Amino acid sequence: MGAMKMHADEIETDVDLVRRLLAEQFPDWSGLPIRPVESYGTDHDIYRLGERLVARLPRIGWATKQAAREAEWLPKLAPHLPLALPVPVAMGRPAHGYPFDWSVCEWLPGENANGTIHDLAQAAVDLAGFVAALRRIDTSEAFPRPPGNRGGALAEFDEGVRGSIAQLGDRIDRDATLRCWQESLDAPVWDGPEVWVHGDLLPGNLLVVDGRLSAVIDFGGLNVGDPACDLQPAWNVFTGTSRERFRAELGVDDASWLRGRGWALMQAVAALPYYWDTNPGMIRQASHALAQVLDDLR
Repeated sequence: MGAMKMHADEIETDVDLVRRLLAEQFPDWSGLPIRPVESYGTDHDIYRLGERLVARLPRIGWATKQAAREAEWLPKLAPHLPLALPVPVAMGRPAHGYPFDWSVCEWLPGENANGTIHDLAQAAVDLAGFVAALRRIDTSEAFPRPPGNRGGALAEFDEGVRGSIAQLGDRIDRDATLRCWQESLDAPVWDGPEVWVHGDLLPGNLLVVDGRLSAVIDFGGLNVGDPACDLQPAWNVFTGTSRERFRAELGVDDASWLRGRGWALMQAVAALPYYWDTNPGMIRQASHALAQVLDDLR
């Protein structure tokens, strides 16, 4: 694709590779027009296949289990949720020097949620409805959450967060960021039942059609855990009264609010030093989220 490399050991893909993979594994689709989809996502290359399909190729090893997980779980979750989810239609295999499993899904129209939402208050209601519905889905057959994954205790990320803050140096307000992080660490831990969490409700994973939220994508962080993990949109999507509306719709207590703010902070400071020179879109998103978090602290 000619995109700048974000990871030292990432795999490069291009249209020719996708065409060869399709010709060998899904010949009925091999004649479709193939074009790259511009995105500031960090772990997959995305290719539009004609008008109805999209191929997703992991570009880094840590993303290689996502396709199988989505193929298993999204069809189970989708009927219970008020926003559209990706619909997996095929699983591809390693071939032609490409080392990972990959997937084909139905194409979901829309733009990401960076500045495209017409009514943030309505979006707060819509996204809160999605989060609440996801939390209500039965978890009795859910897979175990590995340590250090989305939905766990914030303390599991303490060393990494402090390391990222140190790396960022004077590029951020270190004292305020550390103080904010400590407030979230000091909040009472979740002692209720674990629930389904998306784990990565960033603007780039929310699709908007005609100014209104339409779909949620990229379930690589799907887990069961602390529901506060999915409060991140309060700071990376909403502001002011729409943030208050999102909180009210979900009935969030003070401790959960602080933990949710900690999740937003953690993702922002982890992304900033890692993608500073390679992913301007991710840096804009993370910088915005951190600024909102620190404004909330003040």
